[in-house]
Amino acid sequence: MKAINIQRRRVMTSLALSALAAAPGASWAQAAAKALAPARGARIVVVGAGVGGATAAKYLKLFNKDLDVTLIDRNPHFIRHYGSSELITGAVTMEDLTVSYDALSDRYGVRVVQDTIVGLDADRRTVIGEKGRYAYDKLIVSPGIELLYEGIPGYSAELAATKIPSGWIAGPQTQLLADQLKAMPQGGTFCLVAPPNPYRCPPGPYERAALVTEWCAKHNPSAKIIVTDPKNSFVTDETMLLGWNRLYGFPIPADYKAKLDKYASPARPDCRLEWVQEKQGGRPLAIDASAMTVTTEAGVIKADVINVIPPMRAANIALAMGLANKTGFCPIDRRTFESTIIPDVYVLGDASIADAMPKSGFSANTQAKTTARAIVEELAGREIPEPVWSNTCYALAGEDYGLFVADVFRIMDGKIGRTNTRARYQYLKAQPAEQALAAQYLHSWMNTITADSFG
Repeated sequence: MKAINIQRRRVMTSLALSALAAAPGASWAQAAAKALAPARGARIVVVGAGVGGATAAKYLKLFNKDLDVTLIDRNPHFIRHYGSSELITGAVTMEDLTVSYDALSDRYGVRVVQDTIVGLDADRRTVIGEKGRYAYDKLIVSPGIELLYEGIPGYSAELAATKIPSGWIAGPQTQLLADQLKAMPQGGTFCLVAPPNPYRCPPGPYERAALVTEWCAKHNPSAKIIVTDPKNSFVTDETMLLGWNRLYGFPIPADYKAKLDKYASPARPDCRLEWVQEKQGGRPLAIDASAMTVTTEAGVIKADVINVIPPMRAANIALAMGLANKTGFCPIDRRTFESTIIPDVYVLGDASIADAMPKSGFSANTQAKTTARAIVEELAGREIPEPVWSNTCYALAGEDYGLFVADVFRIMDGKIGRTNTRARYQYLKAQPAEQALAAQYLHSWMNTITADSFG
């Protein structure tokens, strides 16, 4: 009888959550908080207050306001990476990209602490910071990525901060790149060095190249934009290449012609954008800051502005905590994102090994919600539900030309895999009105995910 009652309660709870979530104006998080009763007073520490960490902290408090949630980051506010390439072309300001943590503390009761975390004492369940130590029952680590500047000979963190910016972690380097673009001489060359896989924001480098090309068409029409690449393809490549073609006269590469030619416009001889694939010698070999050159397998590119997006791995703190394996990223239990190396520690977002899920803000946001739910259920002694995740990566080929990739993920054969039954990408036959709508969706999504994660 007891087992039957427990099962009946689970079924009724599930039905109640479904009904409440479907009701007009209902909040799934509020419904879950009423239906679930996790252990009170458990101490949850969250390291890293980007999208993943902020979302996890907020949703833990939404699920149970009595949880003791501490969110720690070395920065006093978040500068959002998504949309930051628009800073380079002046479409947004640094103020537009800056997000406060005030709502997390004032509205949800998250304790927000500014400290630099330097290590972990897993035996004592204590996070070690420069300013203090933080005891936990459960620890969530969402540290983002580390840019491996030295991954390209001749490049360095010092060069990135002063002369050849990356700007892939939004902040001063992004502003420096914007200033350099505006100061580039008429007819100058802008060279973007694309990263190898895996990297954060799959369409991002190619969106950046597109936005710089659009800016130059207005302000520096004889400038040349070169993307040199250690890869032959990228996520959203077909739709992005079509955007480059229609907006800037970019010639469709030979290996894409069979699929794209019937949708493409004729290439223009005055096209100022060039993409050098790996098979054409696009792999970067060295940077010479004094000569302002990029040496590739195909030869030497002389440029006035060089933007290097270097190789990446999990942020240094993930390695210092012992959470990463030899890949440089952190292995996790796919159901919960709990580390497979250290128990009761969960790794979210770009630092985690999430199989088919891309390293994106959307992924980190949805991972944070399922992990928060898993922690709540485990603390309450209940079965952890089977997770489902989603992701949409939006990108711009131009100010009014948007595109996207959208996926749903489940665990399949022990790994996180896509379950899409329809096309992932914007239709190749999409019309200008649909592309303009996708650009509006992009900006709406940026506002929505910021509010969902931080507001």
